[in-house]
Amino acid sequence: MAIERKFIEESVSNLTIDEFLGDSLKRAGYAGMDIKRNPLGTRVTVFVQKPGIVIGKRGRAIKDLTDQLERPPFNLENPQIEVQQIENPDLNADVMAFQLASAIERGEHYRRAAYNYLRRIMRSGAKGAEIKISGKLSGERARSMRFAEGYLKKCGDPAIEHVRVGYSPAKKKLGIIGIVIKIMPQDVSLPDEIKFK
Repeated sequence: MAIERKFIEESVSNLTIDEFLGDSLKRAGYAGMDIKRNPLGTRVTVFVQKPGIVIGKRGRAIKDLTDQLERPPFNLENPQIEVQQIENPDLNADVMAFQLASAIERGEHYRRAAYNYLRRIMRSGAKGAEIKISGKLSGERARSMRFAEGYLKKCGDPAIEHVRVGYSPAKKKLGIIGIVIKIMPQDVSLPDEIKFK
């Protein structure tokens, strides 16, 4: 039972670190992280849109982040943070969801903003995309809207493996609006695609 408990504890720890980094590095366009534990320490690779914000002036910001990961509740042994810039932010669901939430918070109409971001994702070469916005969009009653374009898998292994999902809340006066973006990249090979020679 001890090894199972270790796996669960590691997964919970990874999730709390991911949530902490997501909150801390929102301005940098946080798009996920990868943790590799070895006997010498813990290597945390952070994927962001703007690496300069994570590193900070003279590396001050990244040093503060490393110090926070060493202390409770994370307690990482000798953490080393590596920053990587994401190649195409328009195909990253987390970045797009955060940017759409920011646009709605700034006062842009949700329908116009959703269509703008949907077109932007499709222009970047996505096979398909879907944006779901739910909450008090206009008026007192909560409702949800769905905007979709292209081809997107909804169920089965291809949906789990290939579809990228991003979530971000937008805080408005009437209440919180939830935004979920699903993106299917161009280079995905699906099992139902048949090519004739």
